[in-house]
Amino acid sequence: MCIKLGTGILSPPLPMSQSLIRAISSRKNQLGFGFLSRLSNSRHFHSQWPITAPKCSTHSSLGSSRRFSGNLIPELNRTCLVRQTNGFCSVSLNEVSDSNLVSEGETIDIEDVYKKPIDFTKIDAKLLPTVMIIGRPNVGKSALYNRLIRRREALVYNTPDDHVTRDIREGIAKLGDLRFNVLDSAGIETEVSSGTILGRTTSMTANVLARTQFAVLIIDVRAGLHPLDLEVGKWLRKHAPQIKPIVVMNKSESIGESLAEVSSEALALGFGEPTAISAETGLGMTALYEVLHPLLEDYMVQTLNDRCSQDDVTSEENLSEEDESKLPLQLAIVGRPNVGKSTLLNALLEEERVLVGPEAGLTRDAVRVQFEFQGRTVYMVDTAGWLERTERDKGPASLSIMQSRKSLMRAHIVALVLDAEEIIKSQRSMTHSEVVIARRAVEEGRGLVVIVNKMDCLRGKQNSEMYKKIKEAVPIEVQTVIPQITGIPVVFISALEGRGRLQVMNEVIGTYKRWCSRLSTGRLNRWLIKVMSRHSWKDFASQPKIKFFTQVKARPPTFVAFLTGKTQLLESDIRFLTKSLKDDFDLGGTPIRIIQRSVLRTSPSGKSSGGTANRTGGPARQRTTSDKRTVSV
Repeated sequence: MCIKLGTGILSPPLPMSQSLIRAISSRKNQLGFGFLSRLSNSRHFHSQWPITAPKCSTHSSLGSSRRFSGNLIPELNRTCLVRQTNGFCSVSLNEVSDSNLVSEGETIDIEDVYKKPIDFTKIDAKLLPTVMIIGRPNVGKSALYNRLIRRREALVYNTPDDHVTRDIREGIAKLGDLRFNVLDSAGIETEVSSGTILGRTTSMTANVLARTQFAVLIIDVRAGLHPLDLEVGKWLRKHAPQIKPIVVMNKSESIGESLAEVSSEALALGFGEPTAISAETGLGMTALYEVLHPLLEDYMVQTLNDRCSQDDVTSEENLSEEDESKLPLQLAIVGRPNVGKSTLLNALLEEERVLVGPEAGLTRDAVRVQFEFQGRTVYMVDTAGWLERTERDKGPASLSIMQSRKSLMRAHIVALVLDAEEIIKSQRSMTHSEVVIARRAVEEGRGLVVIVNKMDCLRGKQNSEMYKKIKEAVPIEVQTVIPQITGIPVVFISALEGRGRLQVMNEVIGTYKRWCSRLSTGRLNRWLIKVMSRHSWKDFASQPKIKFFTQVKARPPTFVAFLTGKTQLLESDIRFLTKSLKDDFDLGGTPIRIIQRSVLRTSPSGKSSGGTANRTGGPARQRTTSDKRTVSV
């Protein structure tokens, strides 16, 4: 039996002692010599399998190889190529069964080549393409961003004379079966000076745009083609000549016959036919999908095949083990306005990711970024300045306060940033609003790290004494105003100079590990015997009888004390146990919860006594059973 593949014929099956090939391939007539030559440098996996090959029709030498390639992304549509030293051949997906298709003396190579269609839902987020939404102010960029990520994260407010969005927001877009990284940017105004807020946002947008692959240019269909839209088009050609943006006409839900007129005007931008959508109502999302899908799919095919050429890619098994041992961490940076939260985020990322400046209240959106620290994925959120909401706070300011509170509730660890200059002026470590932030974090069960910023302002001999006093007094005062948590880590840094960056992350990681820690029941009960013996009770009768002590939950650590008898733990007893847990098991900086439960005593007759069984009082009711129903007597 022979199997014909392409222009070559494979020899009959040889004995089972030879190596077996299970080759997977797509249509045979799609493969040509030029295509195979381009793929000759494809990535080989870590395992090398020597395989002997049949003779195929000879073209030109592709080089010798003895490696078998694996899957970069599982369950995607792939073509498997079978190549030999003096020629090439392909094996069809459904035409080959488990057979020995090799002959002695030759070596072939089997490689995966990704082809269309691509399932974007199975691709790692780090490999997805990036699409940036750009346009002049107040055209609906943030509304489209929220529509694509299917959540209301970006602030949306109608402010024609002001910019709501000032920073770059990043999220995973879900448009049908498409998945891609989407960036929401600030409104672009080219005729501004470089020192203003608008100038800084435009410069930051240009830096991020240079690292993206695609762009969506939004215009307001109700206003027609605005002169600023033409300026944005020129700016885009200057700063990102490699990107041809997709023109989108937003707010088209109420436009009738004039839509065709605006569409013809949009051709003056020189970026092709525009697509009419409505980010608010979802109109036109199907048309946007049809425009984006072929572009993103071509990019993913090329990206996956290019990554196959990397010999040092880690296998999927190692990646899964790494992810299980180090779970992602959610970190929220909170504090009063103008204490250096955004500067700290830029220092941790070592790049200008968010807008910074001397102006108070510069950050409005809660900006969420992802980065890697010592092999661990960290999701960090930079929040707006925390203020008590008043009746005067309306519009974007009110929305920013609500968003900051939501970010605190979603975080694992809360980094509270203090200002060293304000501490010197007010002669106290924490203001009322900062105490409110810390106590709310404790109530929500989050780990807490206190960061004192702007320590670079205390340099010199004249400030040396003040520097020492602050480092000694702040930890003591923080512990005094937040007695619910002991051992709160306090870090002194200068975010502007980048000093203390590693110390901050080490304290955050350490607090997160303690926040996730679990203790065995046997270890806790051995500890409980020692702790109860060293506590001073009024008398033996007042001592609560704890039958056993166990941990039922982590994140934060939660314990249950099972007690016998009617004596319950007092608040002072719970504080004593909490402090002993933190001191003996190094659980500082994390809230600890202790729950009491009563255990019913069982009498020799088999009836339970004590606990809640006899609390109601009154004669006991006896039940007798009849043939038809149960009767109470």
